[in-house]
Amino acid sequence: MKADQRRLTSTVTVHVPLKFTVRGGRKTIIGQVPHQSPKTRFDDSIAKALARAYRWKQKLDDGTYATVGELAKAERINESYVTRILRLNLLAPDIVEAALDGRTQLTAQSLTERISPTWAFQRSKFAKP
Repeated sequence: MKADQRRLTSTVTVHVPLKFTVRGGRKTIIGQVPHQSPKTRFDDSIAKALARAYRWKQKLDDGTYATVGELAKAERINESYVTRILRLNLLAPDIVEAALDGRTQLTAQSLTERISPTWAFQRSKFAKP
């Protein structure tokens, strides 16, 4: 019995040689030609809002939910937020494409504002200068 107990309490130690190096910090490249850094971060809040708008409209159109209130309750989201996001279905297709490509002034803040159903007015408001 003592031999069995010794085997249970014995430990095995394994040494793994590792070397950690710190490689951090911002690198600055100094050159003759002016260079504009590429856009490295995509604002996915706009993409998510557009996806929700189209998905929620589909659920209302196919009869999954009869009202915006039912949809908001099922999604556990405030009804006014659902209404504001559903307005994105009124955006002109070229503005949607530009928003997903990052070529427009459309921001998460501007999504909460009223959107005109007139595409010409939308283009004048959201077009990049």
